[in-house]
Amino acid sequence: MDLSKVKLVVTDMDGTLLNSNHEVSDLFFELFKKLQKHDIHFVAASGRPHYSIIEKLNPIKDDIIIVAENGGIVSKNDTILLSIPIKKNHLHNIEKIVNSNSQIHPIYCTKSKAYFKNASHGYIPLLSEYYPNFCVIDSVEAITEDIIKIALFHHEDSEKFIFPHFQDLASTYKIILSGKHWVDISDDSANKGYALNLIQKTYHINQEETMAFGDYNNDLEMLKLADYSFAMENAHPNVKNIANFETKSNDEFGVELILKKLIEAKNGFLD
Repeated sequence: MDLSKVKLVVTDMDGTLLNSNHEVSDLFFELFKKLQKHDIHFVAASGRPHYSIIEKLNPIKDDIIIVAENGGIVSKNDTILLSIPIKKNHLHNIEKIVNSNSQIHPIYCTKSKAYFKNASHGYIPLLSEYYPNFCVIDSVEAITEDIIKIALFHHEDSEKFIFPHFQDLASTYKIILSGKHWVDISDDSANKGYALNLIQKTYHINQEETMAFGDYNNDLEMLKLADYSFAMENAHPNVKNIANFETKSNDEFGVELILKKLIEAKNGFLD
C-alpha cells in the first residue's frame, strides 16, 4: 500500500473521527498540522449540520473543506461551493408517514439551524448533541428557509422501525440509513460521493490520490471514490464490503493510526 501518492483525505465524523463521547482527539489535531506541511487537503464529511462540524473542528475550521448534511452543503471557509435543498413540493409525503408514527422524530435541517417538532420535546436533550442550534415548531410550514436534509430518529433501531416505511419514496428522495438510530432524507442527488467528486474535480485530484474513512451507509458513495478507502472496525457490514481496507475502531484511534502511516510514507518519499 503506497500512501505517498495521497493528496486528499476525507473522513466521516460520528463513529469514525469522533470517539463514542463525540470527541476529536488531541492526536488528530497534531497529525493535521503534519498533513498541512505535505499540502494534503482535508475534508470533514458528515450527516451533521455545517455549524456542528465547525464546533467539533473549530481550531482548523479555516483550513478544511466541510461536507455537511450528507453532501447537501459543501463549503470552504465561509464560501458555499454546493447547496442542494429538498424539493418542498413532495414534503407532504414525508409528513404523512412521520405523523402516523409517534416513535419517529424528525429534525428539519437548514444551513443555519435545525427545527424540532413539539412532539419530540422529550428527546431534545439527546438530539441537541447533533443539532445544537435549534428551534421548536408546531408544523413544518413554519420553516421559511431551504430544508437541506430531514433526519429521522428512533430510540431503538432506525433500520427496523424507520427505514422500511420510507422505501416507497426512494425514487423521489435519497433515503439513507446513517446510524443505528438515524435515517436521513435528502434530495436524490445529495450524497457524500457527489460532494467528494466535486471536490476532486475542483482540486484536480483523482481517485488514486484519495483516502477516505467511514462507518455507515451514508459513507458508501464516498468510499467508492477513494482507492485508499477504510472501514472502521465498528463499521456497518455494508461499509466493510465496499471499503478496500479496514482500520481500528473510532475508540481506538483508527483514523489517526492510518494518518500516522500516511505521514510516514510522505516523509519517506521526501527522504
